[in-house]
Amino acid sequence: MVLRTVARVEQALREWFEESGRDLPWRHTRDPYAILVSEVMLQQTQVERVVPRYLAWLRRWPTVESLAATPPADVIREWQGLGYNRRALNLHRAARHVAREGWPSDLSELPGVGPYTAAALRRFAFGEDVLPIDVNVERVVRRTQGSFSSEAAQALMDLGATICLARIPRCDACPLAESCPSRGVREAPTRAQGPFEGSFRQRRSNALRAVVDSQRELSELDGDAVRALERDGLVVVSDGLVSLPS
Repeated sequence: MVLRTVARVEQALREWFEESGRDLPWRHTRDPYAILVSEVMLQQTQVERVVPRYLAWLRRWPTVESLAATPPADVIREWQGLGYNRRALNLHRAARHVAREGWPSDLSELPGVGPYTAAALRRFAFGEDVLPIDVNVERVVRRTQGSFSSEAAQALMDLGATICLARIPRCDACPLAESCPSRGVREAPTRAQGPFEGSFRQRRSNALRAVVDSQRELSELDGDAVRALERDGLVVVSDGLVSLPS
């Protein structure tokens, strides 16, 4: 009886996904490099902003080898506007690792690849039977108290992103609402990140943007922000001049 119920719930989810799932470009490939690009971009950036940048990135660097061969300065410039610029360097370093040694058996060995991103690569690129648990999937599984197969991964992601929302879930539109023990329950808002305006993150961003345009005198820039960028490998300071890494 329980097994039949689990199968029925997942079938309802899949039917909903066939009609309402998002058509995202990285869902049309099994190329691990393209999927890695999408996952790194999506780590802290909304899907709507990522789609055009993902497509532009792959037009410029269609293979892991082409990205590995480019200077880090070009990668940082291309990343501007996506935020959290260390992701760009991690992606570049990961590409160089793969171009040099191939894809590791333990994908978390790659720079910037944590447990979720490794699981997403294993599932969507290499076809392994593993369910990647991002915040949306975790929310759906926790609220429904369901057990889902790896084949439901994309459907769970979309359900969490569009229906099973954190603060105000759209239970009336949810294909799992009938058997969901959390139906109608709203969660307290999580603690939001501090405002960007006036923050040290903004100071870092402004300093990096100035250097992206051209090499600058250190005395012209926010020194604390520059030193933080230097520690992350995003800029190089030499003889009082600040530039992107070559």
